[in-house]
Amino acid sequence: MTTRQAEQGWTEQELATFGEATEVQIAPRRGDGSLRRYVPIWIVRVGADLYVRSAYGPDNPWYRLAVASGAGRLRTPGAERDVAFEQPGDQVNADVDAAYHAKYDRYGPAIVGTVVGGTAGGLTLRLTPQRWSATGTR
Repeated sequence: MTTRQAEQGWTEQELATFGEATEVQIAPRRGDGSLRRYVPIWIVRVGADLYVRSAYGPDNPWYRLAVASGAGRLRTPGAERDVAFEQPGDQVNADVDAAYHAKYDRYGPAIVGTVVGGTAGGLTLRLTPQRWSATGTR
């Protein structure tokens, strides 16, 4: 059995590396602690937090497992980190929408529209750094 322990937060280097990446890879944990396959995803930084959204709705397999398990791993060239997935609440939606627009509008409204406005806010996950142990103890 694996367990997780919260870290103090993202380092500035991690925030820069993940937050500036155009695309990252994300893999939620299964019930047994193993990682599902990595999938590419867009990520945004708002202040000292990192956020992702499901572009294909709540039934997207990676998203369903992320919500169910609450844990996974994030990676991009130069960085890899265990994370917790948290549903932050509606208060961050406007800032997350603005961050997606600022970072990804160059790809056009059809694709950006899948992660902003409307129901996209309900699919927001905040990523928080974690440390994993395979010992079953905290």
